[in-house]
Amino acid sequence: MSNWTVTEADSPVLIHVPHAATVIPPAVRDQIVLSDDELVNELALMTDHHTDLIAQRVAALCPVNLFVNRLSRLVVDPERFPDEREVMRRVGMGAVYTKTSSGAPLRHGIGVDDTQLLESYFFPYAKAIEQQVDRVLATHGRCIIIDLHSFPQDPLPYELDQTALRPGVCLGSDHFHTPAWLSEVAEQSFGGIAEGVGWNTPFAGTYVPTKHYRRVPEVSSVMVELRRDLYLERGGSAGMTQVESFAQMIAAIVE
Repeated sequence: MSNWTVTEADSPVLIHVPHAATVIPPAVRDQIVLSDDELVNELALMTDHHTDLIAQRVAALCPVNLFVNRLSRLVVDPERFPDEREVMRRVGMGAVYTKTSSGAPLRHGIGVDDTQLLESYFFPYAKAIEQQVDRVLATHGRCIIIDLHSFPQDPLPYELDQTALRPGVCLGSDHFHTPAWLSEVAEQSFGGIAEGVGWNTPFAGTYVPTKHYRRVPEVSSVMVELRRDLYLERGGSAGMTQVESFAQMIAAIVE
């Protein structure tokens, strides 16, 4: 069974959902030092809850390609660089996390050999999404990635900037891959959010597969980060009215 789900459509737009899952394979769970209760709490903090559901609702409204990670980011984080380029390595959150959101140890051992995890999970995932982007490029001559995430109302200890503004929607850009027209469309689509829209705060940048990163201008990308308190009910369930509202806003970007 694949560690990701692909939904293909006749569209130049691909929604990437990297952090919605909570599944951790048993062999990887054995590497994690947290108790079961501690792991449940860490997953609650670090998972972009129901962003896969939001993407599915977008796909119900308009044709769009979906690429959804079926494993938790605590297995590997597919959006990190797997090497020294990754700035989050300084807080133990490179492609393979060694620290929790609070900075406590996550995995057994002082130094974690991440080669096996990268080979088993990271690189196959990277190749698969590269192939999907190539497929869209071959069909449409361009690929527009919507990098879909969510974030908590209050900063977690691992965040590098503890004082960053936390608007209702954070949009992330890249100077090479986010053209002005895409920035304008994305900002207009969320114009009705009372809590405001911000660029690159509290998180910055947007995902592009390494194969295409800073090499293929026909691949455009914008990150969409939704503040969780605006669509999650008490207890973590999805508020369907709010989910549908966000889906309609994202669909406006697609269309």
